[in-house]
Amino acid sequence: MSKLIYGGALVNEERVFQGSIAINNGKITEIIEGTQIPRGSYDETIDATGCFVIPGVIDTHVHFREPGLTEKADIKSESRAAAYGGVTSYLEMPNTVPQTTSLEALNDKFTRAKGDSYVNYSFFFGATNDNADLFSELDKHQVPGVKLFMGSSTGNMLVDRYGSLLKVFEKAAQAGFLVMAHCEDSDAINRNMEQMRKTYGDFDPPVMLHPMIRSEEACFESSALAAQLARTYNTRLHIAHLSTAKELDLLGGNVTGEACVAHLYFTHEDYITKGALIKCNPAIKKPEDRQALRLALSDGRITTIATDHAPHLLSQKQGGCVKAASGMPMVQFSLVTMLELVDDGILSLERLVTLMAHNPASLFGIRQRGFLRRGYQADVAIVRPHSPWTLTDDIIQSKCGWSPMAGHEFQWRVEHTFCNGRHLLNKGVFDDSVRGEALAF
Repeated sequence: MSKLIYGGALVNEERVFQGSIAINNGKITEIIEGTQIPRGSYDETIDATGCFVIPGVIDTHVHFREPGLTEKADIKSESRAAAYGGVTSYLEMPNTVPQTTSLEALNDKFTRAKGDSYVNYSFFFGATNDNADLFSELDKHQVPGVKLFMGSSTGNMLVDRYGSLLKVFEKAAQAGFLVMAHCEDSDAINRNMEQMRKTYGDFDPPVMLHPMIRSEEACFESSALAAQLARTYNTRLHIAHLSTAKELDLLGGNVTGEACVAHLYFTHEDYITKGALIKCNPAIKKPEDRQALRLALSDGRITTIATDHAPHLLSQKQGGCVKAASGMPMVQFSLVTMLELVDDGILSLERLVTLMAHNPASLFGIRQRGFLRRGYQADVAIVRPHSPWTLTDDIIQSKCGWSPMAGHEFQWRVEHTFCNGRHLLNKGVFDDSVRGEALAF
């Protein structure tokens, strides 16, 4: 089926220009520059006048909770939320039940996604203290990399033996896989928690103390160790959800970094109004840390923007540093939230597209996606500026049914999402018949 997107401003490879995109059989067949509408016969034409046309967002860090935690979320519900947000591909994390730490569990996820995912997908393989020998059995064209938890987090996948860490970095390098690491030092976290309990006499310290427990020290010490091991074994390392200014000094060469929407948007001051809704690991920290992360978006130190989309039931988000679950759903609203940084002059629209589409595709070697190029898969999002709307609960597509952005007035709107050339979202109308494809690397 042929399609033509015309009348919009295309944002691609550090350029913004008027143009049209011709699509046939799921792929981009032509990029035509200029304001003139191309001649020809098409099965569908989409007028993007007044809009920006960008590659579909690739979110390289999500938790869709399937299998085993589907009361919170599942592949169908969260991929639907992704599509509503202009996200056309995702890489999902291994801390499900069972954990994705065996070949059987990995294959099960691909089978589930083939039947249920509305957008394109792949899954990280989880490292444990004793499964590094399996890395060589993974298909490098199917799996994006190895996820390593170097600190306690949801799912209890902590790799806490030094010898095991060495083996993870060594075996990943030998097998040709990137390691994405969650870096927080558990000993530092435990010390900080004990000190808070002594000081405040409370089993469940207030959530505002979360960034003091999961502190700058805890993040930096763990990230520094990961960077050291990566350079020792020449392993490609991507440090997930950077949250401190200090960690930025570790980046360079084979060590790259990810910033998540929560750490780019909120600061510890927002705990006053948002409470545990913005509790996540690593913790949201000081305004100075947010400012440093924002600056690093434009100067090249940060490579990707992702969400760490992590839904929980609202009942599970009650309490303080101990009782409230860590994580928040962000995949539906990541693009429109980051477009606010464009409006605020913090980064350019071209740079946003680089961080949310181009660089994820290039870093992970995703085949024929992430760019508006002839011959590439037609994964496209069309966004309209100066189109204010307020986020109410009925808009939320994630199964958990809440968002830390509830009540916020956005200025951008995702009007259309195309996945493999299929018109998945059309001004609020969703095509439930569309299914995404397994990403190839």
